[in-house]
Amino acid sequence: MVTERVSARIVCTGLLLTCCTGAAWPHATEQAFVLLLPTGVYTAAGVASVALTALLLVVIPAAGASYLFRPFVLPRVPAHSLHYGTSALSTVLLLAAVWAGFGGARDPSENPLPLLIWTIWWIGLVTVQGLLFDIWRWINPWTAVVALIRKGTARIRRPRLPFGHVIGMLTFLAFCAFLMVDPAPTDPARLAGYVAVYWITTLIGIVVFGPRWLYRAEAFSMMMRAYGRTRILGRTRGTSALGLPGWRILNRRTAPLGLGLFVLLLLGGGSFDGLNETYRWFTLLGINPLEFPGRSAVVLQNLIGLVAANMVLIATFALTLLIGLLLIREETGLGRAMRIFAPSILPIALGYHIAHYLTAFMVDGQYALVALSDPMHRGDDFLGLGPHFVSTGFFNTQNTVRAIWLTQAGAVVVGHILSLLLAHALAVSHYGSAQRAVVLQAPLAVFMVAYTLFGLWLLASPRGG
Repeated sequence: MVTERVSARIVCTGLLLTCCTGAAWPHATEQAFVLLLPTGVYTAAGVASVALTALLLVVIPAAGASYLFRPFVLPRVPAHSLHYGTSALSTVLLLAAVWAGFGGARDPSENPLPLLIWTIWWIGLVTVQGLLFDIWRWINPWTAVVALIRKGTARIRRPRLPFGHVIGMLTFLAFCAFLMVDPAPTDPARLAGYVAVYWITTLIGIVVFGPRWLYRAEAFSMMMRAYGRTRILGRTRGTSALGLPGWRILNRRTAPLGLGLFVLLLLGGGSFDGLNETYRWFTLLGINPLEFPGRSAVVLQNLIGLVAANMVLIATFALTLLIGLLLIREETGLGRAMRIFAPSILPIALGYHIAHYLTAFMVDGQYALVALSDPMHRGDDFLGLGPHFVSTGFFNTQNTVRAIWLTQAGAVVVGHILSLLLAHALAVSHYGSAQRAVVLQAPLAVFMVAYTLFGLWLLASPRGG
């Protein structure tokens, strides 16, 4: 046993040295210690927790799950229009960051644009939107523009937006491809070009089709609105309320089919973002992960994998619902079931987002703080940080890595448990008795337990790339 532990440490140390002397690989440093953790035991406990939740649904009262998501009404807050001003400010800041992307430092850790897009917004603010409150209402860089356009063109009759939510779905897939497949998504000038083109294209869409463009074709507004359904603070019946993450899903009308499919893309994209870094994926592609040739060598493979992963997820989710409908002999269509149950996947997608990007945020968040404290690189210290050096010391001890990994695993497990409870409450609400709901949900519960195992395997698997 001692010999095995020593051998494991030697292997992990070798992997760590290889990672440090080669190209910069994400998650490489803490992964050596993860290999020493009893992740099999942790994974079994997490899967068992989700499976036990599924079994408890058999015995809880019909209204039990719904009661858990009942919100607490808060004091009424007067309506105001301050968000138009903050939206205008966020637009100015975004355009300034784009300008810095074209003409500023070439190092992504020093240029404000990559830090703004990938660290502050994509990791930090998306998490805030999904967990806490509707921050997108305050920082949406098109809200103020929409208000001005609406005021100036109120009498103009605009054409109907074609294809429903398809444009937004394709746009989000393109974003995922840029994030996961593009050889250099953090290159400041390259990123600035994409951001500028997207902002202008969205502006044109708003001018032509009106505000509905933001709700059906603008992928990030669609994403933030979807994740907003899981936040704990929201509004119901004209007043503020606080509840368990996901309570707004039960208190909102059934989502359109296009929006339901978009929710599944959120989960599929996040899952593949973890899968394409694993040694198992490189082995499938016939690549030695310790001799990774770079992203440019696997662009087509990763693009095909991204599309295939989402197609498999949507098909599997639809199949579980179809089997459930057949079991209870429900004659209403699969499309209606997809519209009802797809939003219940949102806590899983958010849990994956938090778990996958936690370690990146712990490092890149420090770079973002330094950049905010000295945005013009003139030696300013607006945040009072003093001489500050970015630290990764928390990846160098097994105890801290264990705490980080368990936090990530907890986000995945809690997300699945919340989704199970939400799905059960939705089944009771739309399909009658608790018994019918349990039978209908049984295949979906099996899917969620299996996906828990998959998610925890992703966290424990060796990664490179």
